[in-house]
Amino acid sequence: MNQTLLLAIPMLPLIAALIAGLAGKAIGRAGAAAVTIGAVGASCVLSCVVLKQMLVDQVPNYDGTVYTWLVSDGVRMQVGFLTDRLSALMMVVVTFVSLCVHVYTIGYMEDDPGYQRFFAYISLFTFSMLMLVMANNFMQLFFGWEAVGVVSYLLIGFWYTRPTAIFAGLKAFLVNRVGDFGFVLGIAGVLYYTGSMDYQPAFAAAPEIATKSMILWHGHAWSALTVICICLFIGAMGKSAQIPLHVWLPDSMEGPTPISALIHAATMVTAGIFMVARMSPLFEYSPTALSFVLVIGATTALFMGFLGIVNNDIKRVIAYSTLSQLGYMTVALGVSGYSVAIFHLMTHAFFKALLFLAAGAVIIAMHHEQDMRKMGGLRHRMPVTYWTALIGALALIGTPFFSGFYSKDALIDAVHASHRYGAGYAYWCVLLGVFVTALYTFRMIFMTFHGPERFDHHTSEHFHDVGWDMKAPLVALAIPSLIIGYLTVEPILFGGYFGSAIKVLQEHDVVGELKAEWLGPMAFALHSVLSAPAWLAALGVFTAWWCVLKRPQVGEALRERFSGLYRVLINKYYFDWFNENVLVPLALALGILLWRGGDQTLIDGAMVNGSAHAVDRLAGATRLLQSGFLYSYAFWMIIGLAVSLGWFLMHI
Repeated sequence: MNQTLLLAIPMLPLIAALIAGLAGKAIGRAGAAAVTIGAVGASCVLSCVVLKQMLVDQVPNYDGTVYTWLVSDGVRMQVGFLTDRLSALMMVVVTFVSLCVHVYTIGYMEDDPGYQRFFAYISLFTFSMLMLVMANNFMQLFFGWEAVGVVSYLLIGFWYTRPTAIFAGLKAFLVNRVGDFGFVLGIAGVLYYTGSMDYQPAFAAAPEIATKSMILWHGHAWSALTVICICLFIGAMGKSAQIPLHVWLPDSMEGPTPISALIHAATMVTAGIFMVARMSPLFEYSPTALSFVLVIGATTALFMGFLGIVNNDIKRVIAYSTLSQLGYMTVALGVSGYSVAIFHLMTHAFFKALLFLAAGAVIIAMHHEQDMRKMGGLRHRMPVTYWTALIGALALIGTPFFSGFYSKDALIDAVHASHRYGAGYAYWCVLLGVFVTALYTFRMIFMTFHGPERFDHHTSEHFHDVGWDMKAPLVALAIPSLIIGYLTVEPILFGGYFGSAIKVLQEHDVVGELKAEWLGPMAFALHSVLSAPAWLAALGVFTAWWCVLKRPQVGEALRERFSGLYRVLINKYYFDWFNENVLVPLALALGILLWRGGDQTLIDGAMVNGSAHAVDRLAGATRLLQSGFLYSYAFWMIIGLAVSLGWFLMHI
């Protein structure tokens, strides 16, 4: 495979970001948009070329070094690319969704003074994500990992005059640093046991590392590979917003809507899912770590979905949906269904980006109103947005023949077929999550687009539908949300698409069990009509219709009846309260203790100033011996001589 072609894919968005960011005033708003859209579009085309070469031309995988940064004690720090079918698929998804977001941004940010800066940021974000998914070593993986974190901080806090945006950006940055601490420890563990930062030596050494143990505390030995995998997954928990490191994602809605689609659909939050799938040769030899992944993902999938039911902010409802769907992907990873997780990642990228961009169109049309209680009846005013959002919603809840159906139902079947510890709990979580997903999704659709118009007279008079610069990306994303699942489910899940990119031990192969019963995408969809997920999804839609349109008073009655539960949900299980009222004060108290006791008292007081005072006092005392009189010096010389002579005579 041509190395220049691979190098051009991430470098084009980087060069465009530098041009838009540093020469934005010179090239103007139109120039900044054109150069970044052109660069990302070219990267998308080149990514499709790479995928075509691998699928049609049967070009072998590429694993090579582009640039060696340094060599330290035999460990090579380098930039390199691993291009296989896993990374090729991710490259296409990332660049396609990013291209749609870039085009959409033209209309969404047209009146914003930071227009060029925003294009520079999102192009830089695309570069960072591409470096992450194309990496063939842990150093480059960590570079991309941290780069998407830094750029997400800039994007979430883009409107830096808003205190809430500043807080949200800092929150996302700090919570991700907690996860990244575990991630660094995991990488350090790999380096310690293999002596290399490259993927292939680490993957080859996995069976041997699995036989080793480490002492974390006295008398307790842990499997070295289990510790490494759990540390790596803690990094994924931060980036992919798994409980309890999920708290940053809903608040990140303070940023402009295009970055909500970019960060929460196909890029940053899916980095953790991609990383665990890439590390499947390590995770496969640690059932304990996989059970940990499974339980965390199942808990996130169900309990984050509940929060979407009680929220009235249209963007936050979709954000909690993202949390829940990331939990679904994590569950698939936990049962060794890595291919199912990546398949759901792909389908989710299209319909979730579609829903975020549709929500952004509504927000712009409503003059930046995000409260669904002040909307209603928009399907006639915004027909294109309505129908595309409806397609995204139907895909999200797993409607047969839509893309989300094939990935979600295959995922649920894979969990049901698994015998891993925690699989029973996970199965009920993902199954009940189908009802919850349908309920909050169509509650959003009905409150926003159906029923009477609930906005005021001024909004109604000045209401304006968005232009085609924002509608075109909606249509572009609606098409794969409709058909991509039907077209790709068989080759990706049962056709050996990933090949050697993903490793699954024979005894863990739940997808292989599903393959034995596979009769094709049409039969799978028709058979699902009699399955529990289909009925639960229909029940969720009916419940939303009944509570929003038919009997709106039912919702209020339920809130009063279950006020305690509602309070828990509206306070997001008190995770934020615990962080802000327990962890933050403890961290501040520890910081003050280390500052006053360690820095001021010990370092500055005792060591720095104390040593200076000791020298000063010693100098003051010895200064008394210097009188300046010759007879005084002679007297002390005689005394010294007498003492020395006496000591000598005593020892003869």
